[in-house]
Amino acid sequence: MSQLFVVIIPAAGRSVRYGGQNKLLEPLGGRPVIARAVGAFLGRPDVAAVILAAPVADISQIQIALGHAAGDKRVKLCVGGDCRAESVRNALMQAPAEAQWIAVHDAARPLVSQALIDRTFAAAIAHGAAVPALPVALTIKQAAGPLPAKVQRTIPRHDLWAMQTPQAMRRADLQAAFESCPIPLQEITDDAQLLELAGKEVWLVTGEERNLKITTPADRRIAEMHLAEEAKV
Repeated sequence: MSQLFVVIIPAAGRSVRYGGQNKLLEPLGGRPVIARAVGAFLGRPDVAAVILAAPVADISQIQIALGHAAGDKRVKLCVGGDCRAESVRNALMQAPAEAQWIAVHDAARPLVSQALIDRTFAAAIAHGAAVPALPVALTIKQAAGPLPAKVQRTIPRHDLWAMQTPQAMRRADLQAAFESCPIPLQEITDDAQLLELAGKEVWLVTGEERNLKITTPADRRIAEMHLAEEAKV
């Protein structure tokens, strides 16, 4: 029997750094951002369902933005929570029983490639949990903010990695991690952190620069550039 994944897409953010306008509804290469993020998973035979967690007020707009994908029986919407982890937990409760694997993907990462999904899913099946990552290229200073503030130390970056999504893991491990989480869910900054707190191994695979997260209007312009370059090939 093939390994089936449920893809959870938390889409309950407020787009504050985008200026308050819902960035997921913004056009990108002729399609809304959210439609591209969801569509990346719908052509895969190893995906049993895609569950979006969104605010009640946004659900109808997201359904419209999804276009034909909204009619796919595998696509479900549920009410998001007050933070990312709560949205993921709400969606996890809606996951069909036959899928034993969960992948959580940022709604604002519309350019995720099939190759990245392939290697992340494969590494999760091999090791229990996997996350795509890129090496940190910037110098990182630790200081007690807000600025101006005195530098406490420079953190060596050779062992630092910037996380991307999808983050894939065993469903049972994620459920158990939610139940045993020792800190408030509001302090969880990514999904694999839940497994780390539960003592589970998380493995990293190679991420992609193309798999950027749209946080500001400038990010969307960069994503448009990626699509334009690919169209020339």
